[in-house]
Amino acid sequence: MHQIDATLPVAVLGAGPVGLAACAQLRTRGMTPLLLEAGSSVGANLDSYRHVRLFSPWQYNVDRAARRLLEDAGWTMPAPDALPSAGELLEGYLAPLAALPGIAQSLRLQHRVTAITRSATDKVKTRGRSEAPFLVRTETPDGPREFLARAVIDATGTWSQPNPLGASGIPALGEAALAARIAYGMPDVLGSRRARYAGKRVLVVGAGHSAAGTLLALAQLATEQAGTQLVWATRGSNLARVFGGGDADGLPARGQLGQRLQALRDTGQLEMRQDFPIVRVQEEDGGLTVIDAVGHRIEGIDEIVCATGARPDLSITRELRTRHDPWLESTDALAPLIDPNEHSCGSVRPHGHRELAHPEAGYYAVGAKSYGRAPNFLLATGYEQVRSVVAALAGDFTAADDVQLELPETGVCNTRRVYQQAAPSCCTVKAADATCC
Repeated sequence: MHQIDATLPVAVLGAGPVGLAACAQLRTRGMTPLLLEAGSSVGANLDSYRHVRLFSPWQYNVDRAARRLLEDAGWTMPAPDALPSAGELLEGYLAPLAALPGIAQSLRLQHRVTAITRSATDKVKTRGRSEAPFLVRTETPDGPREFLARAVIDATGTWSQPNPLGASGIPALGEAALAARIAYGMPDVLGSRRARYAGKRVLVVGAGHSAAGTLLALAQLATEQAGTQLVWATRGSNLARVFGGGDADGLPARGQLGQRLQALRDTGQLEMRQDFPIVRVQEEDGGLTVIDAVGHRIEGIDEIVCATGARPDLSITRELRTRHDPWLESTDALAPLIDPNEHSCGSVRPHGHRELAHPEAGYYAVGAKSYGRAPNFLLATGYEQVRSVVAALAGDFTAADDVQLELPETGVCNTRRVYQQAAPSCCTVKAADATCC
């Protein structure tokens, strides 16, 4: 049996934290990466929310292999317990890592991946499939380009595919037509986008940390600019995940975020609309009105911030033999470990190349994309994923199977939509050891 040409590179898709960590792991093992990034610089998604202070400190945000390469080049690790902003992580860690000669020479910016397949082999063909190299097609400023690779590590993430306002998983009626007044993710309401929101009645939709951060920023804006009003709408009524575990949270900044948001609600500084699944948004008398599934209305909105999460782009792997969980869109083996409908304490059991593998041998989705639509991803998880995957590609299955993952506890028992269910008191179990609360 013939094998794929071992001199071909391993294609790494996405030059964010996990993609760059994969390149560092590949270089450490003497393998050649080909790093394809859609943006004009590394960490393009992080750059879009560079104003946001992360709740995980430096110790969880730096990959070990990347750290060794950087320190060999004279880099100094920031204080492990300090909290970087997304911009500081980008400029203080990702940019220096990408500038290392062993990684810089493999980096191709403004190369947006549009398809992955096997060379001269479509999805149906089996004979000779395992010997055919991967073919990665990209769109560049100079037109389409194709690259051959021995394996593919897909770290394209989910941030650029935000979920819609519509509670049914598809855009709400009118959402596309009114897109100019809807922002997705975490706009810089105190900085570059201040004029857009100052003095306006702003609706924030979502029940996660992105929504929380935006609401707190808008609350500060309201103290500085008269007339700024906050409205918060959520699809359900259980806010345990966003309010967090308070002092029991292993990431103090995450616990404080929830406490500050809860205080904002309890002191009446925002209008709260729970159990409000949006199905329509329309313009009325110059303002926006959003309507839920039973006809309830929120009126007089000037701007909307949609922070309802994100989802992976599965279209680029249509010609590969992939197997996804039917509802999370992670691999089916990983889904039970991360399912936010059932998963307790924010814990994720250690997992690596075996849980991330697809029927298409040599293709792995890692990082946020590996979680599909599940929202509970941390960078430390992605770093351990790529360490295991690269070890497997190198044939070192002892190291690949020795997967270890220590994550900070959340202090929150689950994200299940059980309304007003009291949280048990056992939520201080370390995530690395937790199986249930």
